[in-house]
Amino acid sequence: MLQLERAKNNPILVPDLSSWWEAKAVFNCAVLHDGKAFHMLYRAIGEYEDYVSRIGYASSSDGILFTRNKDPVMYPERHYEKYGIEDPRLMTIDGETYVTYVVLSDYVKNNPSVSTALAKTEDFSHYQRLGIITLPGSQDKDVVLFPRSNPESVFQRYMLLHRPSTWVGPRYKTERPSIWIAEGDSVTNYYKHSLLIKPEQTWEALKIGAGVPPLKTKEGWLVIYHGVNAEHVYSAGAVLLDIKEPSKILGRTKSPLLTPEKHYELRGDVNNVVFPTGACILDNKLFVYYGAADKRCCLATIDLQKILDYLLSDACSIYSA
Repeated sequence: MLQLERAKNNPILVPDLSSWWEAKAVFNCAVLHDGKAFHMLYRAIGEYEDYVSRIGYASSSDGILFTRNKDPVMYPERHYEKYGIEDPRLMTIDGETYVTYVVLSDYVKNNPSVSTALAKTEDFSHYQRLGIITLPGSQDKDVVLFPRSNPESVFQRYMLLHRPSTWVGPRYKTERPSIWIAEGDSVTNYYKHSLLIKPEQTWEALKIGAGVPPLKTKEGWLVIYHGVNAEHVYSAGAVLLDIKEPSKILGRTKSPLLTPEKHYELRGDVNNVVFPTGACILDNKLFVYYGAADKRCCLATIDLQKILDYLLSDACSIYSA
């Protein structure tokens, strides 16, 4: 059974008790490597009463030791962001850097509906809001866009993965919240939605959701995702998608690659959580960044070829939803 290796100095980012906006929790970090530096966006909590999230920025030369900004780089500005900005993911499309993030209809304590919005940045300090990109009423989060690099793109259409929690039942051919794949004609408009993978194993029986944006490899699109079992334990698995037709599954882990075991994953604001949200490849090593117990940012790594070989082996199931 393949396992990711935790960084020795985990957690790599912890709450800053001296900061009003990130004193309680820093977690669910997105990471993008531009060939020189690692850029991180992370979710931060400064108080528990209203639990309004903001997004901070940190950078690193090695992907392990990060230096963070003093002030948040994204905070509620638009009307749809009023109750918080959560769980960023970073990706590059047509040479531009984009971030998806979750927005709420009300304070967390009031059980709000959730949507996903999109923004664009050139410097990780200023963000152009592009609005909500998910459908009303779908309770849609865990949205990640497929990278594109025109004119070298393997496909010309825009594609994303998402997890609409209300799309369950016979009409949707799944009884639990699942990962869907969508196609569109721009980064903000997606109109063709297909069920990609649904919960199958015990460790992911309750629900699954895309974790990190798809990573292009020589064997296919590598996606690290999260699954939740009946005891509400969050773990991480992986799926490999065909490079030209990503709706085709090449391999999928039957057992989790990472599950809560360390004290920083077992105890926090939400116990028993490993929640992958960022990844990059450097020198043939896969770096996976994840939120631990909704409290801290952590890192785990693995040899890239090792995980690709594993996903293409008999140890992993091969099927489409």
